[in-house]
Amino acid sequence: MKKRLLSIAVGLFLLFGLAACGGSKDNGGGNESGGDGGTATASAEKLFEQKCSSCHGGDLKSGYAPDLDKIGSKYSKEEIEKIIEEGIGQMPKGLLQGDDAAKVAEWLAQKK
Repeated sequence: MKKRLLSIAVGLFLLFGLAACGGSKDNGGGNESGGDGGTATASAEKLFEQKCSSCHGGDLKSGYAPDLDKIGSKYSKEEIEKIIEEGIGQMPKGLLQGDDAAKVAEWLAQKK
């Protein structure tokens, strides 16, 4: 009986956990890619919050996925963007694409 309850609990955790990582394809609908770096940073942080924080944690290190608080010391912006677009390990591909992936990659590359 305990094994059955445990397997149901694990199944529900995986179901909701993976659903949270995927999210919707909506990028927030706002046009926040203005010329100043502050707005671009805010846009990248908002995208991260919407698509990534449920797995990586809102502070970049308190989720169950790998910590990202120092990811810029390990990977370049281009490498991070490729990981975001193509996925890696259990991270699914396509959570962010194009300009959105580039914004978040640039923001994360600054985390050293």
